[in-house]
Amino acid sequence: MTKRVVVPENWQQSGKDYLTEHGMTLIEVPNEHADTLRQLGDQVDGIVYMLDPFTENLYQALPNLKVIARHGVGYDNIDPQVAAKQGVYVTITPQANASTVAETTLADILALSKNLFQDSQHMRQGDSNYPQTHRGFDMEGKTLGIFGFGRIGQLVAQKASALGMTILYTNPHPRETTFAKQVAFDELLQQSDIVTLHAAVTPDTRKIMDQQAFAKMKPGASLINLGRGALVDETALIDALNSKRLRAAALDVFDEEPLPLDSPLYQFDNILLTPHIASNTTESMNRMAIGAASEVVRVLSGEQPQWAVNKVQ
Repeated sequence: MTKRVVVPENWQQSGKDYLTEHGMTLIEVPNEHADTLRQLGDQVDGIVYMLDPFTENLYQALPNLKVIARHGVGYDNIDPQVAAKQGVYVTITPQANASTVAETTLADILALSKNLFQDSQHMRQGDSNYPQTHRGFDMEGKTLGIFGFGRIGQLVAQKASALGMTILYTNPHPRETTFAKQVAFDELLQQSDIVTLHAAVTPDTRKIMDQQAFAKMKPGASLINLGRGALVDETALIDALNSKRLRAAALDVFDEEPLPLDSPLYQFDNILLTPHIASNTTESMNRMAIGAASEVVRVLSGEQPQWAVNKVQ
């Protein structure tokens, strides 16, 4: 019997082709809400999964499920230990989007340092005086603090060091690198002109950018978050911007996505807001699609997945 795999309707064709070429039958769905998946019942052997929370009661509704393949690196919307107890692998695609997210981080660093977004907005409004009163700054000689030094963080360090920046990083484990110096989190906050977040969400890192953290930041520093919205206390961020403690911010991820239109974050012209697009390139999306599809094929063919974040007995 062929295996049946749930995929988003608008998923990359390269991923769909990979699955069908390996004998899988696709079940294309308009969304991955719990109600949509629950209706599929015992038809589902595997799922290529995006960002919706995967709730514990879904496992009972999908008794034949063997693998949830995340289209990406983060998996804070799925509890891998709960999945393991149900005999379900949770996999990720850690090598697919690192270079793309690092490039987007660099783009945000450049945009914040040169006020590119604000200058463009004010030019469209006919305000030619804005650049005279809101000057940018050079990155050469400035300090970049990287919280989370995995694949993405290390690539950010490599690229930013080429621009003459001093690189500090905070990570649970030291890394072999010639581009950066490991420091404690408090020192990173105190010394960095720009802090960029690339850590996973854990009990220790959830809301790590809180009131106390912002108070420790170098006055006039900037924050970039392309990691996960749960790393930042948005109320504390707003307070830091209102008090001018923070010069600017670039946010690609939020507590609630999409960001509600009534969010106070929209009121700040010194926040660069993007809708979770740090890895949104054709190349990266295809790499993630094929990476997720290949993990599904491995598991449903009786093999061990390459990038599982849990162990299934």
